[in-house]
Amino acid sequence: MNPRLTLASSVAGAVIVALDGTVLTLAQPTLQRELGASFAQVQWTSTGYLIAVAGLLVFAGRLGDRYGHHRVFGIGMLGFGAASAGIALAPGVGWVVGLRVVQGVFGALSQPATLGMLRAAYPPDRLRTPIAVRTAAIGVAAAAGPVIGGALVAGPGWRAVFLLNVVPALVFGALALAVRPAPAASPARLDLPGALLLAVTLACLVHALVAMPGWGWTAATATVTGAAFIRHERRTASPLLPPDVIGSAAVGSALGMLVAASAALSGALFVGTFLLQGTLALDPFRSALVSLPLALLMVLAAPSCAVLLRRAGARRTTVAAMTVLALGILALSRASATPALCAAFALVGAGFGTVMVAATHVVVREAAVEAPEGRAGGESPSARRPEGLSTVGLSTPAGAPRRRLRSKGLSAGVAGGLQQTAMNLGPVLGVAAATALMGSGGGPELPLSILAGVALAGAALGRKLPGRPDDAIDDHGQSKDRTRVPARR
Repeated sequence: MNPRLTLASSVAGAVIVALDGTVLTLAQPTLQRELGASFAQVQWTSTGYLIAVAGLLVFAGRLGDRYGHHRVFGIGMLGFGAASAGIALAPGVGWVVGLRVVQGVFGALSQPATLGMLRAAYPPDRLRTPIAVRTAAIGVAAAAGPVIGGALVAGPGWRAVFLLNVVPALVFGALALAVRPAPAASPARLDLPGALLLAVTLACLVHALVAMPGWGWTAATATVTGAAFIRHERRTASPLLPPDVIGSAAVGSALGMLVAASAALSGALFVGTFLLQGTLALDPFRSALVSLPLALLMVLAAPSCAVLLRRAGARRTTVAAMTVLALGILALSRASATPALCAAFALVGAGFGTVMVAATHVVVREAAVEAPEGRAGGESPSARRPEGLSTVGLSTPAGAPRRRLRSKGLSAGVAGGLQQTAMNLGPVLGVAAATALMGSGGGPELPLSILAGVALAGAALGRKLPGRPDDAIDDHGQSKDRTRVPARR
């Protein structure tokens, strides 16, 4: 699959999943009424999906590294489309919940692959624009989702919401499976015990945060299995998370920023809904219009971020963006007039859109391409770096064993899985924190101020990210973010 078609598939996969989650929220009240479901059952149409996705994202990324990102993406899209069609025909809410879990499994397969395919198809110095296009498309889906979902629910009904993504999912899934990757695959073995421990840990963590009744048992289980996972990863010869995940300060900081930014955004939107429709007494339609600048600025921030990354570097870009996000949330807590609310939402959208592109760029660019399509994408090791340098930019003898060089690289699929895990855990944490703070009896000012503090705390993590490319030509091997050029002889 050529780079342009790869980008189209990556964008389509991300948009399909984003749109599905956005329009479902509007369909849930009608779904509950027509199927005679309880509030708890309707909640599980979202919770079941989140648990399945959170538990499988990293392992799905490793599957893409081993068997090919296009292949795993194709299977994920076909399964997602089939599950969506099944939900549209479901006779009862039990079927809806079960098929949403199935949908989450296939969504977990496809999402890391959308980033893994980009990493394999584009060289590191050309990743900014594809990631920006992907982020902008997600912003468009977030803006269009409520409008499309409202029109479908008011017209054909809630079942049409799930039919919306069936055709594009099947089309792009079939196109991805038509690609024939090179026969060589990543030599890394699948760490099935580690995958199981991590899946249980993340699933229990999400359940403890979302489904509050019985949260103590699932929180305790997450603690035990999390400790067992860390112990297992330290001892196994083929860990699920390559050593670079633990050892790279840039990757860890970028993932932390994604969690903080998505938590602050989701929590602020949760509180903002009650602020607009409760305190300010706006109707849902006017509330949507007031918050529209958020989606608009998120779309505009994505291509602008590609320019900022090239000129200012990831460190300055992300720190400034997280600060803008925090200022926007603070402004939202104090705004009451429509112009002030629109300006606050615009700041939030600009800050979050920029952080999402910049931090994702760092995580994905740090990844070594071990999947088969890495060579097909025109990114062979010999073409990208001088002889004698490993995939992580550390000087090694030219005759060093090839297996040792490759084991040091963070694989593209795992990088995509970690990025998606961060983007799924952040909203769960943010909404849980906002719910607890709103339940304390105060107004929206306190939770929004604390969420702004979360964004500022995330800004502090940006100090570990790479600076401008011109500032670190000789960084003594500390950065894997740029290709090194041998000295002239």
